[in-house]
Amino acid sequence: MRPERPLLPPSTPPLPPQQTEEAAGRASVDVPDRLPDPVPSPILRHSPASSTRRSRSLRSVMANSPSVTFAEDIRSGSKAESSASSFENFQFRLAGSMTGTPAGVARVSTRRSASERAGSQRDLRDEDARFVYINDADHTNAPPARFPDNGIHTTKYSILTFVPRNLYEQFHRVAYVYFLILAALNQVPQLGVFSPVASILPLAFVLGVTAVKDAYEDWRRHRSDKTENNRTASVLVGGVFRPKRWKEIQVGEVVRVVANETLPCDMVLLSTSDPTGVAYVQTINLDGESNLKTRYAKQETMPTPPEALAGIIKCEKPNRNIYGFLATVDLDGRGAVSLGPSNIVLRGCEIKNTTWAIGVAVYTGRDTKVMLNNSGAPSKRSRLETHMNRETIVLTVVLVLLCSIVTLLAGIWLGDHSDELAVIPYFRKKDFSSSNADGTYKWYGAGPQVVFTFMMAVIQFQVMIPIALFISMELSRVGQAYFMVQDKHMFDGKRQAKFQCRALNINEDLGQIKYVFSDKTGTLTENQMEFRCASVHGGDFSDTDGGGGDGHSVTGEDGVVLRPKTAVKTDPKLMALLKDGAGEKAVRARDFFLTLATCNTIVPIVVDTPDPAARLLEYQGESPDEQALVYAAAAYGYTLVERTSGHIIVDVFGTRQRYDVLGLHEFDSDRKRMSVIVGCPDKTVKLFVKGADSSMFGVIDKSMNSDVVQATEKHLHSYSSIGLRTLVIGMRELSQTEFQEWQIAYEKASTSLLGRGNLLRGVATNIERNLRLLGASGIEDKLQDGVPEAIEKLRQAGIKVWVLTGDKQETAISIGYSCKLLTRDMTQIVINSHSRESCRKILDDAVSMVNKLRSFSTDPQAKMPLALIIDGNSLVYIFDTDREEKLFEVAKACDVVLCCRVAPLQKAGIVDLIKKRTSDMTLAIGDGANDVSMIQMADVGIGISGQEGRQAVMASDFAMGQFRFLVPLLLVHGHWNYQRMGYMILYNFYRNATFVFVLFWYVLYTGFTLTTAITEWSSVLYSVIYTAVPTIVVAILDKDLSRRTLLKYPQLYGAGQREENYNLRLFIFIMLDSIWQSLAIFFIPYLAYRKSVIDGASLGDLWTLSVVILVNIHLAMDVIRWNWITHAAIWGSIAATWICVMIIDSIPIMPGFWAIYKMMGTGLFWALLLAVTVVAMIPHFVAKAFREYFTPNDIQIAREMEKSQDLHDATHPEVQMSTVARA
Repeated sequence: MRPERPLLPPSTPPLPPQQTEEAAGRASVDVPDRLPDPVPSPILRHSPASSTRRSRSLRSVMANSPSVTFAEDIRSGSKAESSASSFENFQFRLAGSMTGTPAGVARVSTRRSASERAGSQRDLRDEDARFVYINDADHTNAPPARFPDNGIHTTKYSILTFVPRNLYEQFHRVAYVYFLILAALNQVPQLGVFSPVASILPLAFVLGVTAVKDAYEDWRRHRSDKTENNRTASVLVGGVFRPKRWKEIQVGEVVRVVANETLPCDMVLLSTSDPTGVAYVQTINLDGESNLKTRYAKQETMPTPPEALAGIIKCEKPNRNIYGFLATVDLDGRGAVSLGPSNIVLRGCEIKNTTWAIGVAVYTGRDTKVMLNNSGAPSKRSRLETHMNRETIVLTVVLVLLCSIVTLLAGIWLGDHSDELAVIPYFRKKDFSSSNADGTYKWYGAGPQVVFTFMMAVIQFQVMIPIALFISMELSRVGQAYFMVQDKHMFDGKRQAKFQCRALNINEDLGQIKYVFSDKTGTLTENQMEFRCASVHGGDFSDTDGGGGDGHSVTGEDGVVLRPKTAVKTDPKLMALLKDGAGEKAVRARDFFLTLATCNTIVPIVVDTPDPAARLLEYQGESPDEQALVYAAAAYGYTLVERTSGHIIVDVFGTRQRYDVLGLHEFDSDRKRMSVIVGCPDKTVKLFVKGADSSMFGVIDKSMNSDVVQATEKHLHSYSSIGLRTLVIGMRELSQTEFQEWQIAYEKASTSLLGRGNLLRGVATNIERNLRLLGASGIEDKLQDGVPEAIEKLRQAGIKVWVLTGDKQETAISIGYSCKLLTRDMTQIVINSHSRESCRKILDDAVSMVNKLRSFSTDPQAKMPLALIIDGNSLVYIFDTDREEKLFEVAKACDVVLCCRVAPLQKAGIVDLIKKRTSDMTLAIGDGANDVSMIQMADVGIGISGQEGRQAVMASDFAMGQFRFLVPLLLVHGHWNYQRMGYMILYNFYRNATFVFVLFWYVLYTGFTLTTAITEWSSVLYSVIYTAVPTIVVAILDKDLSRRTLLKYPQLYGAGQREENYNLRLFIFIMLDSIWQSLAIFFIPYLAYRKSVIDGASLGDLWTLSVVILVNIHLAMDVIRWNWITHAAIWGSIAATWICVMIIDSIPIMPGFWAIYKMMGTGLFWALLLAVTVVAMIPHFVAKAFREYFTPNDIQIAREMEKSQDLHDATHPEVQMSTVARA
């Protein structure tokens, strides 16, 4: 029987070395010889030269450190006798393992929200579960299960499905269906305006170009899939691990992965090379986070060799939640053991700093979480494309009107000439070759002929709706995206990250943004935290100017020095208090930093340096806040040097002390705090807690030290007011009874199969009470470079910037001032209420204030700037009581809106508030998973490649490395893209309308018979070959203003917000221009040749060349930035048209054989080309000159400044910009 040991009374926290050794001597107890000394878990080491990390024991670098005195006391796998006074009894019923780690202790990210761990909060019913038989793939995959193999297929098409599926996807565009119907009608003999081949060619060309692009992209995916599926992994077959291709792995098979290998599937860990069952994984391929994460094998599966392991895993069915996992494992009927997110490793992750890990495949192939989350970029539609539908409808009405006019006139003509139809060659009503005197030849009566005329007119004038516009827009956007990606001004040198264009269909929307909704942490700030100050036991220690910045170092016997990688400046008074202080304040100061060093999930890693006598101690963790706190603890002498799944070793001023982790309650969004229960070297058990002040002060025992609580609250307010992030630190010593009660409740909750998450949260809440307040920390999250200047530029551009953050109001306001979002001359409207009634009253007062200020200020330039500051609680009350309209009224009147303490869904709700009530374009930018809903809700979503993974990037339309890149993206590329795309759409409408009107005028002079002088091939090639290339080139390369001008005068961005480059008025003007030009093209040659014997084909060639030359000259007149590519495209297009006409007229079977050669031999032909061009362009030239010289807009004024070289010596950057829309 093991001897009983009395529970020692509570004692002081770790003291400086000499005091600690004495305390340890007094607290020494007898340890049975049979208790094994625990195997220390290796500290991790990284060599920059080799870029590989290998294990390294701290014993080799700290041989002279004092031995651990509390290692054996809490490591026992035997059953302890039940005794109320036995400390080891109540301590070690946690688990029957060497590590002493409580079964089911969840060790996952401390910053995931509860909603992200929904897997551990649901009941797992049999019908909702998957059953996996370990080491028995045949039984696991037997019918009716039939789980998919591990092959992945990201391709959309196969050889058999490519043609039908690709055509199906392309014909989702209504315009393509329209052209298909017209091509089908043209096949009817009575409606055959064009030959069958010519009628199909334009649509076939557009479909073919898109199909080739889609086929190439899919071929690249197929090649990538093939490489991935043929990788090999080590799989247990016949009791031996053998190589096996990834695509052949099945659910239920046991897989072995070694260090730096990628996991082939989602698998539950069974054992690892670490005796405690820990494995370190890097999830950068899954969520972009490079920090190492710890995963654990259950102690129940560790001792059994993999070939002898058998059992059943009951797990949830495949889902997309990468942070949740709910399962149980039953080994040979010994009872179900719970599994959680910390026990599963996912496909795409890499094993790091672990020699090997063995697991059983539970999800394979398309069922793996990485594949379920592989949804690609969201699909959005640009504002210009939406507006384009309006003009398309107008053109459709015009088309129907033209066809109706032709049909009506044709009916009248047929009625007037009904007696002559028998002999008129075109109609040949009578069939004189027939033996029947009353026989007719292809004549169905006047009524059907009128119907045929209408349908033939639709076919003839079909190019009024430009089919080439859609493919031109796609190609232009690809070119624009290329130049955005290659822009060196949007390259993040720190992360070596280029700008990413993930959605190619909304480039032009970047030039019309009116509202920017931004996250704060990681978006406006670096998300790289720096410990600045601390409030300890009511004392403010923020004087770090005179403190050292090297941090505390640990020196071994061999002279190797371990120094924390990140230096933190210290407060000399606080450092002296920790080293030599006595009394209550010193004790609590030591407890404070001990909490910072232990209450976290940080993993220490040793990094080699060029100096062999020194190494760096790097702290890897999932939260930058935790890293900053642990570095701060190290700077003040409490250095975390080793962490395993069961214990932590902290170097306290040169003395190693071991703290055994008896329980860990992870952070969640409900509790907003984290806690750890540790066994201390002095045989006491302590609960250390850290969390947000809003949750911590509810569990602090304020009666214990009311003056300390009041002082701490005052310090917290002070820290927040200067923009620091704050955390409150507390602790409690646990009695034997309290620990036993917690232990029983924790074991029951952690092994529960139903509602485990809620039960564990209840256990945590029950133990986290009556805490002693130790103090609070202040961490600075520095602003990114250029953020204040970027926000100022955006505001000058007329863009309203709203910041949506989860931080405290004081912190958010302070950051608002530092980034120039808020200014001292702004009137702040604060809505921060704790009840519906008070919220309603404050909101009503705000509405009254806004209306009053609006009535006072009639001059928009002199109005008083307003800022709205509102918290999440008030938003809940407002949205619950349907008072969104009043909130919208106040927010719209404000220049700045700052939302504090908002949840992810509230962020999306605020974006939706603006989208539903205005036509203004919205942009959301963020860097974390909590920003995804906001990014997807906005018209344009931008993800920051920051410290919080790639969830925001994967959900975004565009991605970049810094917030300041938003300025060149919007003010430069956004402006260019909008100007180019708006012009290209209008130009396409004009170009095709001009051609159609020429055909229409000809029909009026040919008995409304829908014959045409222009050859069918020229009609088909007009919008596809003759005039397509120049507009695409101009839409990619043209620049109305230089980058320098656009950045110097942000007001120029307002042209896109006011839709100056694309609006209904411009559309009407350009249609009138097309009518005039078509009249000139048709009637000038017609009048010149009307009394001659020229044939229709010769006139058709003249009209074809005239219209192509004219529309290209029109384009050339509007081009602003010329280069050799633009010259080649425009003049080359004219030359190509000329060559095509000559080739067509060189074919003997064509109706216009040799016509062009005869025409070019006359001087009249060349004179008419010149006359048509001059006369047709006069209105456009006059309108352009009048507009630019008498009513110039902002863009034209700035362009003239560039021409006159005023940008180099301009002394008046405050040039007044007009708001006259471009006409």
